[in-house]
Amino acid sequence: MSGWNYHVTHFVTSAPDIRHLPADVGIEVAFAGRSNAGKSSALNTLTNQKSLARTSKTPGRTQLINLFQVAEGIRLVDLPGYGYAEVPEEMKRKWQRALGEYLQKRECLKGLVVLMDIRHPLKDLDQQMIEWAVQSQIPVLVLLTKADKLASGARKSQLNMVREASLAFMGDVQVELFSSLKKIGVDKLRLKLDSWFSAQDEAPLSEDGE
Repeated sequence: MSGWNYHVTHFVTSAPDIRHLPADVGIEVAFAGRSNAGKSSALNTLTNQKSLARTSKTPGRTQLINLFQVAEGIRLVDLPGYGYAEVPEEMKRKWQRALGEYLQKRECLKGLVVLMDIRHPLKDLDQQMIEWAVQSQIPVLVLLTKADKLASGARKSQLNMVREASLAFMGDVQVELFSSLKKIGVDKLRLKLDSWFSAQDEAPLSEDGE
């Protein structure tokens, strides 16, 4: 099956939690990461659109689950960024509940992309996200973002370190380098998404979408 055309991706809806999301059918792949991990840039680079995912300068602005449609029944999901120090504790807990619930209960979720700044990988919440996904038997692609900020030797050793550490999750966890600026890893991201989305062929939607 040839790859999907991510350039035609468009925004569908925002929801505060899974109860407000559209019907749990089709296939979704979610993007998660700390608020400064470069998630919006990665989505914009993948889809070749400058402002598909809006980068917010204000912490806590992007606290909704944002859905984008690639094709009928094929969606990318931008999960709220986490890990902002300035956000009140109560709000943080609320987001974490919404994220955990989405990862554990959303049946059409078939893959999780976790973005981490290559200079500060595997913080507690990053690990929590991967653990939730592994428990729900969802494959994970870890993207070490801003890879252009390190020299190639340091880049490689960070990649090896995170690959080594990710074995402890005992799940389907792949780790790759990524840079929106230098377009590093974009092809690997597309290939991974294509493989997750092509599972769509094995689970056809019924005509009426039920």
